[in-house]
Amino acid sequence: MDLRVRALESVLTQKGYVDPAALDALIDTYQTKIGPRNGARVVAKAWSDPQFADWLASDATAAIASLGFTGRQGEHMVAVFNDADQHHMVVCTLCSCYPWPVLGLPPTWYKSAPYRSRAVRDPRGVLAEFGVTLPDTTAIRVWDSTAELRYLVIPRRPAGTDGWSEDKLADLVTRDSMIGTGLARQPGSAS
Repeated sequence: MDLRVRALESVLTQKGYVDPAALDALIDTYQTKIGPRNGARVVAKAWSDPQFADWLASDATAAIASLGFTGRQGEHMVAVFNDADQHHMVVCTLCSCYPWPVLGLPPTWYKSAPYRSRAVRDPRGVLAEFGVTLPDTTAIRVWDSTAELRYLVIPRRPAGTDGWSEDKLADLVTRDSMIGTGLARQPGSAS
């Protein structure tokens, strides 16, 4: 895949359709300015501010926009909150609809046909492959993103984080935990 992308980029550059500097700037923007760190800030604010969490639950698009995270692929957002009884996981069964402003570039596996089909048929099996084992009593709900609606999973806040700042809490949030294929990091394991 990498070789195909490079070959396509070379051909488009040679024909004058793509400016490599502009492409590098676009990729850098999605990797460093529009990315999982934005979503982690949303989650950390929800963990530390009950009023924001309520707003996020009732109007995720507006709540997320209040933090400055807007743009294409983030216009119609829904936040779903994990708890002891319910774990949420997101997939786009048709293609790869994904909330770019809060999660950045979608991972390759998110766009793959095996993930898109198995997440619906065997969510526990998919989670196990990601290293997530949930109690049998925890229900798993799979949300199907569309071009009109995208989901952000709010993972459970790890125990032992009372009194933590939003910045410190954000370090515990991963892209995968906001898709539902991972859990928030435990205190002491954040890197």
